[in-house]
Amino acid sequence: MTRTGGFQDDDFWTEFYDFLFSEQRHHQAEQLLATSPLLSFPRGSRVLDLCCGPGVFTVPLAVRGHEVTGVDRSAAMLARARKRTADQGVTVRYVEEDVLAFSEPRSYDVVLNMFTSFGYFEDPADNARVLEAMYAALAPGGTLLLDVAGKELLARKVTPPKVVRRGDDLLVQTDTVLDDWARLRSDWVLVRGDTVTRAALVWFVYSAVELSAMVRAAGFAGVEVFGGFDTRPYDQDAERLIVRAVRPE
Repeated sequence: MTRTGGFQDDDFWTEFYDFLFSEQRHHQAEQLLATSPLLSFPRGSRVLDLCCGPGVFTVPLAVRGHEVTGVDRSAAMLARARKRTADQGVTVRYVEEDVLAFSEPRSYDVVLNMFTSFGYFEDPADNARVLEAMYAALAPGGTLLLDVAGKELLARKVTPPKVVRRGDDLLVQTDTVLDDWARLRSDWVLVRGDTVTRAALVWFVYSAVELSAMVRAAGFAGVEVFGGFDTRPYDQDAERLIVRAVRPE
C-alpha cells in the first residue's frame, strides 16, 4: 500500500490522473468553450488559467486564438499540458509556480480558475489572498471566472462512498464534512492490480453567498452567480457554482 501527499504532491496527480482528467473531461472543456456564453471571449484575449493542470482548458483556449498563460505548481501536470499543446500545434506559455507567488499585475483580460481548484490552502486567509492575486493579475475591466462545487451542491452529494471503475482500476471515494461545513475531507483509495494507493484531500467549501462576499472583498465589482456554464440560475437545479466578476475600470 502506498500513500500520496494529496494535491501538493505530484505523485497524487500521477497516480489518480486517469480519474481526474479523462479524455471525456478534455472533450467537455472543448464543448463548453464552443457553447458557453460565460467562456466566450474576444479572439486574442489575454487569458490566465490559474491551476491549469494538464491544460484541460488552456490548450483549447489557445486553439481558439487566445493568448494563454497556464500556471500550476505541478511539474508533472505541466509536462502533460506541454505535450498536449505541442500535439495541437499551438502556443501556450506555462509557468510552474504557486498561485500566491505568481505576480504579473494588470496583464490579463481574463482570469480563469476551473473545476474546483480553489480553497485548498490550510489558512483561510490564503484563500482570500488567491482572489486578491486574481484581481491584481487582471487589467482594469478584466473578467474573473471562478468555477467550484458549491457547498449547497456538495450537501446533496456527500453520501456513502462513491465507486468508479476505469478498465481494471477501481476508485473508492469517501467524503466527510469537517468544522461545521467549513471544509470537506475526501479520502481516495485506488486499487490497481495488486497495488493500493491512498490519498486524502481537505479543502474549504463555500456557499454562493460566502464566495460572492469574498470576491467583493478582494475588490471585484459586478459579481454574478450562475448554476452552470449555460448561465442557468444558482438554484435547486444548479450543476456548478460559477462566479463571474469584473475588475473595475
